[in-house]
Amino acid sequence: MTLLQSLLVIAVLIAVSAFFALAEISLAASRRLRLRQMADEGDPRAERVLRLQEQPGPYITVVQIGLNGVAILGGVVGEGSLTPYFARFFELWFTPETSQGLGFGASFVTIIAVFLIFADLFPKRLGMSQPERLAMVLAAPMQVLITALMPVVWLFTRSTDLLFKLLGLHAQRDDRITSADILAMAEAGAQAGVLALREQQVITNVFELDTRLVSSVMTSRDRIAWFLRDDAESVLRARIVAEPFSAYPVCRDDIDHVLGYVDAKEMFQRVLSGQPLSFDAGLTLHKALVIPDRLSLTEVLEQFRQAHEDFAIVVNEYSLVVGVITLNDVMSTVMGDLVGPSDEEQQIVRRDEHSWLIDGLTPIQDVQRALDIDTLPHAEEYETLAGFLMVMLRRVPKRTDTFSWGGYCFEVLDVDSHRIDQVMVTRTPA
Repeated sequence: MTLLQSLLVIAVLIAVSAFFALAEISLAASRRLRLRQMADEGDPRAERVLRLQEQPGPYITVVQIGLNGVAILGGVVGEGSLTPYFARFFELWFTPETSQGLGFGASFVTIIAVFLIFADLFPKRLGMSQPERLAMVLAAPMQVLITALMPVVWLFTRSTDLLFKLLGLHAQRDDRITSADILAMAEAGAQAGVLALREQQVITNVFELDTRLVSSVMTSRDRIAWFLRDDAESVLRARIVAEPFSAYPVCRDDIDHVLGYVDAKEMFQRVLSGQPLSFDAGLTLHKALVIPDRLSLTEVLEQFRQAHEDFAIVVNEYSLVVGVITLNDVMSTVMGDLVGPSDEEQQIVRRDEHSWLIDGLTPIQDVQRALDIDTLPHAEEYETLAGFLMVMLRRVPKRTDTFSWGGYCFEVLDVDSHRIDQVMVTRTPA
């Protein structure tokens, strides 16, 4: 075989090897969601690739047969055709025996380098850059090869399946998408500039609804504005002016005996139309939705949907009212600072690069996000910054109490009747 013929054979072998390498990586790297979208749009090639991903055994068998066969032939052809020429070149400086060994080594390295670059690295990087498009193009010829080599493919595939079975392994590809996968994709999208950072945070907040309890978002008991059933109109007017909310619980005797709630919009309409603010004069008392304080925010949304309500009373295991929550509270948790309060009303105020002023009732997840802390000790024992301080100090905090953890110093600035109002958090030097 002449040198030109040998080089032509090597070029053909490289092309065949590149084809199989491209087929392998494009199928493995193809995104199932993208393929499903194209299949739903009517592309039959995408449907073919999806079927191959579901049963990849025969496909991979053909790829490996092709790659290994080409590798063996390439070594034989390359060594036999290039070694004499390299040997003659080295004979200019070395003895014939030494030149023969050096020629073999140079031929081996050259063939390996050429195959590595043109038959492996380049096609695989190409396949990674456009996996779905290339997989759809290569699926048809690969299907032909699978059919042509069916006896051999069947033998190797069944042998591999038997090995999986003996080892107790799953041979099927697991394409289930978890919340962690979606969050990772959102983070990657934000880093690539496809998603804005705020949009990524909204996606993260949605998945946090399952882990955040209603008590981390509700208006706590001591901040509830409520009415007695027999309050005078002057009292009602004064309270809605002093404490404007969307709804007010209506109670008998005390806050733990809730009769229902009154909608603030209805009260405003009656005031504007000159009607009296009195439950005896037509002011509607709505039945209150009562939920336990151990529900997650996802469960709260489901309760709102089933009851067709957007306001609920939160009670503990002793049937005592511990807070109230509205649909807007939950949605504000999802949307974050896109619909958050003004700077003066925020629970977390950043004073400078290394310090924050935080309300004690701030949900601990919001504190972690603001301070960029992944985990906190005993996280299952509290839901607010005040709870974290109590767990860490092992007592009810007092004004000026301080402790350090995780590179941050926590200092209690203000306490009102055992309730922690303000906490100064300072990042300590490393």
